[in-house]
Amino acid sequence: MHHGTITSADGTRIAYTAWGAGHPIVIIDGVTAYRATTPENAPTAELLADEFLVINYDRRGRGESGDTLPYAVEREFDDLAAIIDQAGGGGPATVFGWSSGGNLALNAAQAGAPIARIALFEPNAVVDDTRPPLPADYVDQVEAAVAAGRPGDAVALFLTAAVLLPDEMVAELRQDPAEWPVLEAVAPTIAYDGRNVGDAMSGRPLRAGLWDRVDVPVLVMNGKDTWPFLATAAEAIARHLPTATHRVVPGEEHSTTPEVLAAELRAFVKEA
Repeated sequence: MHHGTITSADGTRIAYTAWGAGHPIVIIDGVTAYRATTPENAPTAELLADEFLVINYDRRGRGESGDTLPYAVEREFDDLAAIIDQAGGGGPATVFGWSSGGNLALNAAQAGAPIARIALFEPNAVVDDTRPPLPADYVDQVEAAVAAGRPGDAVALFLTAAVLLPDEMVAELRQDPAEWPVLEAVAPTIAYDGRNVGDAMSGRPLRAGLWDRVDVPVLVMNGKDTWPFLATAAEAIARHLPTATHRVVPGEEHSTTPEVLAAELRAFVKEA
């Protein structure tokens, strides 16, 4: 295992950790998550390091990575391309995305990033009435709260509108001196994920043309005991992508174990 940084196209330094050697597998975290807060990533990488080069990076604005404003989703495509080029030895790489990190992976592939295959765990979509859609002005509300110096309100909006936590649970979480400041520190990046998800959580079918240039193999996974709307999202995205395979794997509460994930990724890389 080693730690390093790369420089993205706009000069932003992006921090990463890498394990092993071989074909690169790049892990992209979802909203608010980064290396220090996603416990599944390191043991997953260790299980794969006998055969692959596994890279987990802090997305811009999180953890030890920098940021350059104004934000644009294209900057994150550049970050991923730079990780693949500078840390992964050049493309194309396998890219795995948790949750909205999966939406970012698909968007980057759509834009032409050097990706050989994409694996997703419970990417974000709301295509029917299985849960309320995101408010149409969700990103605007998050960005306004951050701009007004109210990062806690941005986090609260994410937890109620996106995660669907009840107000009383969020109020209790705001009193947590350990967890809440960590969430507030990455509050500006909540809008970054909102922009990557775009209209996929509108409550309507995925629009024609979305990811129509993604022509690499895609594996879409959801946990067997996850929340129903996440399973529906995985199924919808898999149906939308002609090159996708849908797999139900052991897992619950929007996660799975390193053992399950490593086995699925190993098989996918070898078979795809």
